[in-house]
Amino acid sequence: MVRVKVCGVTNGADLRAVAEAGADAVGVVSSVPVDSPREVDLAQAANLASTAPPFLTTVLVTMPETPEDAVDAVRTVTPDTVQLHGEFSPEEIGYIRAETETKVVPVVDYDEAARARRLDEAADALLIDSTDDSGGGGTGETGDWDAAAELVRELVSPVVLAGGLTPENVAEAARRVEPFAVDVASGTERSPGAKDHAAVSRFVRNAGRALGEAEEVYE
Repeated sequence: MVRVKVCGVTNGADLRAVAEAGADAVGVVSSVPVDSPREVDLAQAANLASTAPPFLTTVLVTMPETPEDAVDAVRTVTPDTVQLHGEFSPEEIGYIRAETETKVVPVVDYDEAARARRLDEAADALLIDSTDDSGGGGTGETGDWDAAAELVRELVSPVVLAGGLTPENVAEAARRVEPFAVDVASGTERSPGAKDHAAVSRFVRNAGRALGEAEEVYE
C-alpha cells in the first residue's frame, strides 16, 4: 500500500482536510530561500505541526544554509520528520539526525541517481522530486518515472515519489514506480498555497487504488 503525503499546507482548515482525507503525512514549508506561496514562518509551522491529530505524521520541509540552521528549525517546529532540500553530505545528515532525534528525508532530483546512492545509508528515506535550479521542489513538473523505479529497486532507503503528481496521474505513477509513498503539493491546490479539499480527497483515494483502477474524475 502506497502512503500519501500532502505538502505545502498553510492553514488549519487545509491541515484538517488533509487529515480527514486519510493522508499519512502533512508537509509544512518553512525557512526556504526561494519565493514560495506555500512558505510559512517557523512560528506558524510550529503551530500547524502542534495541531495535527494523532497518527498524522508532520513533516517540516526546509532548505537551510547550514546543518546548524536545520537543527534550529527542527527544534523550533518539532516535526516528526524533516524533509531536507540542499546539497548536504551523508555526514551532515547524520549530524542533523543525531542532534534533533528526528527522521531526515533528503531530496534528490530525478537525474541525481549517483547522489541518491551516496545518501542512501544516511537517510531515513529519500524523496525524488523535479527540482528547480536552486534545489527547491514544488515545481509541478513530472519527472522520469522509469528512472525513479530503478532507484526504488536499487536503494535500501524507502523512496518517496514527488513531482507533478495529481489526482489524475497518481495511480499510474504508483503502479509504475512502486514507491514507499507519493507526495503532492501544487497538484491539489485551488490557488497557490491554498488546497482544493476535494482534490486532496481524490488524490488520497486514487493513490490507494494504485493496484486497481483510478477513480474517474469529472469536472
